[in-house]
Amino acid sequence: MGASTAYHLTRRGVRKIVLIEREPMLGMGSTGRNAGGVRHQFSSEANVRLSIESIRLFEGFADEVGYEIDFHQNGYLFLLSNERDLIDFKRSIDMQQRLGVDVDLISPEEARRLATGLDTTGVIAATFCSRDGIVDPNGVTMGFTKAAQAAGAEINRDTTVTGVHVEAGRITAVETSRGLIATSVVVDASGPWARDIGSMVGLDVPVLPYRRHIFITDPMGPELTPESRIMVIDFETTFYFHREGAGILFGMSDPDETPGYDTTVKWEFLELLTKTATKRLPALADAGIAHAWAGLYEMTPDAMPIIGPASQVEGFYLIAGFSGHGFQHSPAAGRILADMIVHGKVADIDTNPFEFDRFSSLDCEREKNVV
Repeated sequence: MGASTAYHLTRRGVRKIVLIEREPMLGMGSTGRNAGGVRHQFSSEANVRLSIESIRLFEGFADEVGYEIDFHQNGYLFLLSNERDLIDFKRSIDMQQRLGVDVDLISPEEARRLATGLDTTGVIAATFCSRDGIVDPNGVTMGFTKAAQAAGAEINRDTTVTGVHVEAGRITAVETSRGLIATSVVVDASGPWARDIGSMVGLDVPVLPYRRHIFITDPMGPELTPESRIMVIDFETTFYFHREGAGILFGMSDPDETPGYDTTVKWEFLELLTKTATKRLPALADAGIAHAWAGLYEMTPDAMPIIGPASQVEGFYLIAGFSGHGFQHSPAAGRILADMIVHGKVADIDTNPFEFDRFSSLDCEREKNVV
């Protein structure tokens, strides 16, 4: 989010930008720990619009940003096992198609043909969008960063933000482990740590970090893995998988996970996950695990992002709380925030669902398609 915002700001003529990264390298947090999926299939129209813009930029990333990225558009396949979810997804499909997204409701038999080895027992229908896919998060982050740097942005790695100065309700400076940076604008793009940065200016940012695991199997052979990198999601259980090299990348939400910053692998969770996973992809029962890691989802109460200014502190902006679908929306979200900072508004998209102050309302639009 920080790299995308910096890139889009430079395209609007802003050159005095400092991107602060606590780690020695960019993308070592949630960005570098996610599965890289990008999709149009959301329940919120606001999120679908973010997807349309973001995926369009991913498709033309080399031409627009100037750097090649690894992008496989083999589609997303959602498996539905109960009537309630089917009704919700039919409603979402109507909305997505109205916005020009080519998404279809298909049968379990069609789903099995799309994904080798898939067991659709209990599945009553599925949805598929061929323009969804898998993108390399590191390539996207570095592309945005290099383009921003070439336009004059400064990148401070291995630098920790220790405070944000506010005088008379306005941002005046950022305090870091390498010194003070005078500024009238601060963008909180700190993902799972957005609440910590917000507290530095007296804000209660409703973002909580939740651990999520990803496992990659040993090579399994072409007869056991899908030919493409199609992303398959069993919506009822949240189990998902896609081919990764000669193996399978897979994961699932842990219903017992509590908020926290722990990113160590909880190996006992693998046993629970495997019981669910092997019902949908039986070949996983005999697969060894080659790699495993955990990252953090940055969850908001309505599973929608916060993009825009905090009215309580002039010059303080947020781009956080994407609830597991942040990386894929970074192109559009960065562009929207850059427009807000430079022009004070966004002309082509309704940003009300992303407002920081929305949580005081009882009728927030909730994103239902969270994995």
